[in-house]
Amino acid sequence: MSISIGRVERVIYLGAEALVAEGEFLGYRAVFKQRLRKPYRVPELDQEIVSKRTVAEARALVNLRHHGVRVPKVLFVDPLAGLIVMEKIDGVVLRDALQTIDRESSCYAMSLLGEEVGKMHKLGVAHGDVTTSNAILGFDGSVYLVDLGLSKHVEDVEDMAVDVHLLIRVLESSHYAHREELLKCFLKGYRKLLGDEEVREVMDKVAEIRTRGRYVEERRIRKSN
Repeated sequence: MSISIGRVERVIYLGAEALVAEGEFLGYRAVFKQRLRKPYRVPELDQEIVSKRTVAEARALVNLRHHGVRVPKVLFVDPLAGLIVMEKIDGVVLRDALQTIDRESSCYAMSLLGEEVGKMHKLGVAHGDVTTSNAILGFDGSVYLVDLGLSKHVEDVEDMAVDVHLLIRVLESSHYAHREELLKCFLKGYRKLLGDEEVREVMDKVAEIRTRGRYVEERRIRKSN
């Protein structure tokens, strides 16, 4: 990554959509997220898509932070370059933290995650990729949400349920031994923001999504046999 406005020190993540790196920007410890160009797209279309998605993510971060959701502060945005520079959150990726901290601390961290997701949903925003890899347990004891590249306006309860469903799948795959307890802790925090009735509605929709997923998988297996 070549960035003249800051100093990049190391790559954190390189995926299909973006490169994420750590460094320094105007005296701040910072994270640089740069969307990658797609050579198979018409250049003008590619530029438009990259610019729009960069602006949308930056706006989501600014809006959510303004309303009290713990997300990184935006320091700089260059839509043409597909670049967002954010403050670096001092902490540990929640996925890794859950492997080392005790059960009580794990439950508390998951309840904080539930509160932050609940704040987002209360504001009418779905994260789009709620996982323990996209949350940071800060050294200040707070939980922060990161990577809002797939965030969107909530159209109905299913958008909220998809966030919770994704988290459940992650708990089942990466934290299997304590998945039920961790989910209960998440829902405890989530319920603080949304209340029993709305959480019940979300979880009913989660059950429906999971049933649909099992049906599709069963059909796939039958076809392959």
